[in-house]
Amino acid sequence: MARRGRNASADERALWDLVTRRDTRLKLDKSGFTPLASPMKAPVVVDVPAPVFTPLAPAPFRLGQKAGAKKPKHDIAPPIHESLSRAPLQMDAKTHKTMVRGKLHPEGRIDLHGMTMDEAHPALLSFIAHSHMMGRRLVLVITGKGKQREEFAPMPSRMGVLRHAVPQWLRMAPLHGMVLEVRPAHISHGGMGAYYVYLRRRR
Repeated sequence: MARRGRNASADERALWDLVTRRDTRLKLDKSGFTPLASPMKAPVVVDVPAPVFTPLAPAPFRLGQKAGAKKPKHDIAPPIHESLSRAPLQMDAKTHKTMVRGKLHPEGRIDLHGMTMDEAHPALLSFIAHSHMMGRRLVLVITGKGKQREEFAPMPSRMGVLRHAVPQWLRMAPLHGMVLEVRPAHISHGGMGAYYVYLRRRR
């Protein structure tokens, strides 16, 4: 028994009508393929000239003339005694003048020279705390100048580890509340290898 076809829906009939009303028909060439509407054009190549770099002429140099570049310093910051000397003054100016001239006698002293960092830090804490409790005003902290490092070392390093560490320790807790002023000592009290530490009054 022959199978009856179903009736097309309204949407299907509308689609078929749209297809059959096309005015453009495909034209096949002899090979059975549809030729392109127009051949592709080759891209236009534009010749861009390469940039020309003119090397800078070297500055004139005469035999015996000194080079203008300065020799770089190994130290990455000013020396510690210069930084302390330029720091704003916290103590009485007259007393400070007497102190830096070596005319003010220290009431106590501690010698950290030869100690390691781990040994020197607690020793300094104990000495400053005890001196402050005793009501001392001026004490002397001896660090030594430090050993001279090799000039052409692979990494720059400071001369005198303790000499640079002690002022930092004195500015940090718990000592910063006891210390009023830190200055390099007079040559009669150790010079570059020692510090005057002027303490605050005990409340």
